[in-house]
Amino acid sequence: MGSAALRHLTNNRYRLGQEFRDEAGAMASKIAVTTAKPKTIDAYLALLHGEKRIALDKLRETVRAIVPNAVECISYGIPAFRLDGAVVAGFCATAKGCSYFPFSGSTLVSLAKDLRAYEQTKSSLHFHPDEPLPATLVRKLIKARIAETKRR
Repeated sequence: MGSAALRHLTNNRYRLGQEFRDEAGAMASKIAVTTAKPKTIDAYLALLHGEKRIALDKLRETVRAIVPNAVECISYGIPAFRLDGAVVAGFCATAKGCSYFPFSGSTLVSLAKDLRAYEQTKSSLHFHPDEPLPATLVRKLIKARIAETKRR
């Protein structure tokens, strides 16, 4: 192989390597942008579309109407509402629908009779976006959580 051919191969290898590095860098930037954690509820909701966005917007407005003095925040990576220093409610979109979080291990237990129709874990209540939580139930959940925070 002549020196001209060797230079051509070396230049092509360098050019292809640089293109790969440029493309990998661009992909890494895109990933960093899409995986950046939202810092506000507005930013969180802006990432959602369709039924989930509508349901969580409605839930946000319901919570704000119930506890107008609550401060909106992001807690544990999800939208939440802080009242007198304690988080009293939160929500998020999930792969299957939406979840409500009282930020307490005992709130859901104390309202078990009212929550029989919903799937839940120890710390979250699950609902489908086209069947949002009724405002009366959200009011009960928040009032129970506020009462817990005052007993501490």
